[in-house]
Amino acid sequence: MNLRKTLLSYSSYLANLPAAELEKLEHAKAKWLVGWSCGKETLKDGQFDTLKGSYYVNCAPTFSDTSSIGGDLQEKYPDFPEYTAPNVWPAESVLPGFEKAFTDLCLLIIDVATLVARACDRYAQANIGGYMPGYLEHVVKTSRVSKARLLHYFPMPAEAFATDGDEDDWCATHLDHGCLTGLTSAMFVDEDANTPSLDGEFKPLPELDSSPDPKAGLYIRSRAGETVKVGVPKDCLAFQTGEALEVITQGKFKAVPHFVRGAAPVGGGKIARNTLAVFTQPNLWELVDEKRDFAAFARGIVEKNH
Repeated sequence: MNLRKTLLSYSSYLANLPAAELEKLEHAKAKWLVGWSCGKETLKDGQFDTLKGSYYVNCAPTFSDTSSIGGDLQEKYPDFPEYTAPNVWPAESVLPGFEKAFTDLCLLIIDVATLVARACDRYAQANIGGYMPGYLEHVVKTSRVSKARLLHYFPMPAEAFATDGDEDDWCATHLDHGCLTGLTSAMFVDEDANTPSLDGEFKPLPELDSSPDPKAGLYIRSRAGETVKVGVPKDCLAFQTGEALEVITQGKFKAVPHFVRGAAPVGGGKIARNTLAVFTQPNLWELVDEKRDFAAFARGIVEKNH
């Protein structure tokens, strides 16, 4: 709980840094998939998504070699900095404690994902001919290109709010392209009442018990085509399946279409939503089907979305 509240509070502080500081955290050559990103992604009708900011971090095993992740990966994949570029962290004087908070929570999620992967492997081995024993657990524990994304959904002005109950206005409907995605529950913050600006030291922000708009939050589309709102308790993690796992398991595990619906400014205030997603995915050279390794698989999706 404390790890979650600390890092998700940092998400608001980060997104409200001066533009000059955020620019220092951008990595254009990596297609903004390392460091800070806002307005670079297209997910809906070709429009650029400006309703959320993201902070991407490459999660090499235990984070021990993320500062020098390049090495052999950069030599083997010189034109794929999205996954081989070293991480970009804000200076400790700008956002004190941020890097440690980020890595601590990611490591916890990866540990739990290992247990989830082990259960998935048991099912896959029993139901899929030729499935490699322990494959998904191997991915979670050893991948050098798993990636974390700290998200800040900006408060929505009243004129931008869509009234359609299924409207994916804060994040368009999409699929994750990895294997397992670990998710924290969302943190809703009234940034009007609690301005996220550092004054000498970092302090976790007061968290709303829930969104003032009950329709706001994460939605998935079921196999039957139904739209379902997902509620994740604050002391829990959620895991969802991505496109690579669907291909690897020959469709036994389906990638989950999902979107985020924005919070209407009910009763005033500027309501932001913060969360963390950790995408576990195969190493770039590992096969997802008979013809494609993960590098080829991911490259096509990245080029489509950025």
